[in-house]
Amino acid sequence: MSELLLFNKPFNVLCQFTDEPEFRDQRQTLADFINQPGFYAAGRLDRDSEGLLLLTNDGKLQQHIANPKHKLPKTYLVQVEGDISKDAIRQLQQGVTLKDGLTRPAKARKIPEPKWLWPRNPPIRERKNIPTSWVELIITEGKNRQVRRMTAAVGFPTLRLIRTQIGDYQLKKLQPGESMLIKNS
Repeated sequence: MSELLLFNKPFNVLCQFTDEPEFRDQRQTLADFINQPGFYAAGRLDRDSEGLLLLTNDGKLQQHIANPKHKLPKTYLVQVEGDISKDAIRQLQQGVTLKDGLTRPAKARKIPEPKWLWPRNPPIRERKNIPTSWVELIITEGKNRQVRRMTAAVGFPTLRLIRTQIGDYQLKKLQPGESMLIKNS
């Protein structure tokens, strides 16, 4: 029976079970939180990103989730530097030109700061004279560091990035470092 593990990856945790020998015992990995032999990440989240990571013991399911050709929508909450403009939101919705090509159009909207969100440790850097704002961004591809590069390309660098959903799987109330096992038939 295949199983799927929903994991809320904390900030500063590597999206792998082992680290390079020179960094061993210096950085946290998935092994610090997950003790499920035979489980592998279906996709990635950068070390400086937080939120939903799916792991499975089923190679076919892992491939289906991670493969960009299936275009599973991924939802992110993004805190950006500055008060994001309607024009920047429109650019995100239409697709943004990056060094490796044009992104697919995204669903993007400005949102209020989520009240349910846990504090980040360490906190983001704050500048007294520069406000921040929040965007919900839904993409259907997974270029390297895509969300960060998209917001930077429209003039609003990412300060904090939290993935809340992949396809039908949602983070829900999982706190950083918590996981939930789902059995698939």
